[in-house]
Amino acid sequence: MTDPTAALDALKRYFGYESFRPGQTAVVNALLGGRDVLAVMPTGAGKSVCYQIPAVLLPGVTVVISPLISLMQDQVDALNDIGLPAAFVNGTQAPDEQSMVLAQAAAGRVKLLYVAPERLETQRFRNFASSTPISLVAVDEAHCVSQWGQDFRSSYLSIGEFIASLPRRPIVGAFTATATEKVRYDVVNLLGLRSPQVTVTGFDRPNLYFDVIMMEGKRKAAWIADYIAAHAQESGIVYCSTRKETEALADTLNRAVPAKLGGATGGVASAGRLAVAYHGGMSADVRAAAQRDFVTDRVQVVVATNAFGMGIDKSNVRYVIHHNMPESIEAYYQEAGRAGRDGEPSRCTLLWNESDIVTRRRLLDNDNENERMTPEEQEIARRNRRRLLDGMIGYCRTTECLHRYMTRYFGQEDGPVAGANDGVSASGKPVKCGACANCERTFTTIDVSAVARAISQCVHDVDQRVGSGKIVRILRGSQAQDLAWLNPQSMPTFGMLKDVPEARIRDVLSQMATDGFLYIDAGRLPIVKFGRRAAETVAPGFRYEIKRVDRKTDRSSDGIGGAGRPVRRVASGIGGAGTPDSTVYGASGTSGSADVDAYVPNDEEDALFERLRALRRTIAQEIGKPPYIVFSDRTLRDMARIRPVTDAQFLAVNGVGERKLGQYGKRFMEEIAAFNAAKR
Repeated sequence: MTDPTAALDALKRYFGYESFRPGQTAVVNALLGGRDVLAVMPTGAGKSVCYQIPAVLLPGVTVVISPLISLMQDQVDALNDIGLPAAFVNGTQAPDEQSMVLAQAAAGRVKLLYVAPERLETQRFRNFASSTPISLVAVDEAHCVSQWGQDFRSSYLSIGEFIASLPRRPIVGAFTATATEKVRYDVVNLLGLRSPQVTVTGFDRPNLYFDVIMMEGKRKAAWIADYIAAHAQESGIVYCSTRKETEALADTLNRAVPAKLGGATGGVASAGRLAVAYHGGMSADVRAAAQRDFVTDRVQVVVATNAFGMGIDKSNVRYVIHHNMPESIEAYYQEAGRAGRDGEPSRCTLLWNESDIVTRRRLLDNDNENERMTPEEQEIARRNRRRLLDGMIGYCRTTECLHRYMTRYFGQEDGPVAGANDGVSASGKPVKCGACANCERTFTTIDVSAVARAISQCVHDVDQRVGSGKIVRILRGSQAQDLAWLNPQSMPTFGMLKDVPEARIRDVLSQMATDGFLYIDAGRLPIVKFGRRAAETVAPGFRYEIKRVDRKTDRSSDGIGGAGRPVRRVASGIGGAGTPDSTVYGASGTSGSADVDAYVPNDEEDALFERLRALRRTIAQEIGKPPYIVFSDRTLRDMARIRPVTDAQFLAVNGVGERKLGQYGKRFMEEIAAFNAAKR
């Protein structure tokens, strides 16, 4: 067992933070104490620190299994930049280069070795692992091991076998931002975790402002162009559902946005481009160039399919816009969560319409077969993905707080934001989170009480024995032969909703499952059953509504079609009071200076921030690294607040460790001193 103070010392020395965030202390101490861990923490909560600090203190090598080789270079660069020796081995390297890296790791000159899961099955890596002391195996994006998650990858199924094959079993840590209870169960079993400490911190990201806008497809490109033009100095990601859409939208933005800006592209665009496209159909070189231009701020926007971004380290993404509805809440949470990783206020906007639902269902049904799964297992997985899509549709239509919807989906029942412990005030009125459009917008709604009541009654009539498709057909009065065994004509609900569109009945049923009136069994046959709130549907005053957004205009003063920026109510750095509990629930807390937590920059501090950002860009270009590797936006904000001009003051800035002081301190302090002199 390593002295706990050593972990804090390493956190300050390398990362520049005084304390851990909630949940981090428990994970770090468990790993240092030799215990396996499953950590479910929101994007930006510092999951990587939870295995990087133990990697510093444990003997031998830490092997980090990461799903995308395109991200490893940036991760390794960031670690080496703060003085932590790291390297990667992947298919982009020549065999001689791979051998050199593995030899360095075997000789103790590399503490963190990043590999893709496919690498574990090669004989070269097996030989290395069998002869090199491996103290810790950290599995990033661990939800990929589960077929119940949105991002299942068959290559992850080999990880458990690899760990079991090692001559001496290392400590194993599994890390993810998106894992329901069923996925967590899969992760533990398929990776072979032994009596793991399970740490689940709050899923909420209070610095993110969530918005959902129902919009015709033909209007989406213009809306997105307007938004980007209004935020031309900010980095953003736009997600599309198809490769064709990414390229078409990127072209549109490169024409339309400069025109709106009078020919300008924000001052940092590469070769006149504001946006680049990114999708799996591009060559590896083109994808790598697009990602590099984006992470180095040479272009401000990447328009991508979901092939882009898993584990992306770019911390200053200020907005994520979804041009289409994703396939699940897990996918949306992960993709939207790439905004605001530095804790700064950022926006997540989802544009959707009914055709998006049709497209998603078609893509789901045409999904490729998986050779590692039997036909029956493939069908179970396909049905599960249909259930996941229903949850996403519910998010688009819900009238409740979007933060609360998200956290409840992942099993966190308490309120997601400060002051909203149970979602209602002492007077019984809903608490407004201040960081989502649902809490700030006026709705008109569709009363679907009669439809909901009929659905509930039909579930009773069939004795909770069939799926949603049969329930819809019974309510519509179908004469289909596969219903004959139920004798549906004898049921009071047969044909009760014959005049209601089938799509409406399906939508209401899906929303009822989302809101707890119904429960859809996720087993081999997805049977519709009563949920915990089922009894409410037979109460005399039962009323049920679906949202219809009332929009007088699609543009507001900040060009985003809704309420403005979220308040600056964010946690400080990676710090925070730790907790020894084996399971931690609740929203991520705040720590450090109260001034930092409540920090709202004035005009002068904003001006200094822009100067520091320009200096960061210059330094990044000089060293050939992404700007966020030099310092995050969050650190620059704190620097603009403190205005350090001595080494001690500079080390007091959140995110500044000893190595960063030595590398960049002099130039940043000179810039601050020049700014101060000009203001006198």
